[in-house]
Amino acid sequence: MNRIAVIPARGGSKRIPRKNIREFCGRPLIGWSIEAALDSGLFDRIIVSTDDEEIAEVARSEGAEVPFMRPDRLADDYTGTGPVIRHAVEWVLEHGERPDYICTIYATAPFVRAEDLKEGLAKLREADDAHKSFSVTSFPFPIQRAIRITGEGRVEMFQPEHEKTRSQDLEEAYHDAGQFYWSTLEGVLEDVPTFSHASVPVILPRHRVQDIDTPEDWKSAERLFRVFQHSSKS
Repeated sequence: MNRIAVIPARGGSKRIPRKNIREFCGRPLIGWSIEAALDSGLFDRIIVSTDDEEIAEVARSEGAEVPFMRPDRLADDYTGTGPVIRHAVEWVLEHGERPDYICTIYATAPFVRAEDLKEGLAKLREADDAHKSFSVTSFPFPIQRAIRITGEGRVEMFQPEHEKTRSQDLEEAYHDAGQFYWSTLEGVLEDVPTFSHASVPVILPRHRVQDIDTPEDWKSAERLFRVFQHSSKS
């Protein structure tokens, strides 16, 4: 069984310049994702897809490989992850390998753990009719109670029928944790939707999920990460 990890990491981050290789708690941010992939022992290849020579150099120094440079058409602000992963998989196929499973790991996911990657693969393999598995976490507040601010500067509920419903009676909701996405080869080549019956969730606790999109996010993530580091050494 052949398994590859693909870590997309383009060079054009706007809100946090050079985010993928900026130092995060003592090492380039992408290094934490590469380390989790290596520690899992799951992968025949760990490939970083990038358009940036500096990112490529850092990725290689952290233990990944960069066997190709991502074409410019897949490195703009509008290209989603799907076409990037498909390009990497097609490159691997063209060079004589046929991966059974592909795991996309975000370069900006320092909280990803080898154990979670293992659980994701196990769940995917156990589900006969599934093509994907990915990390999710629960919303901290019932989404049925969400409100909007109107054009007049007032407030109204998205679902007013739940204004009086007790929180414990509302269905729990989840969102993409943005860490990793397992897929069968068919799931990638046939562009099977991730948010569908074809996917199996890997539920993560909320305290291990942190978006890093702004400088404020970065500071918060570093503080939390250091707490985890300290706890693991205690």
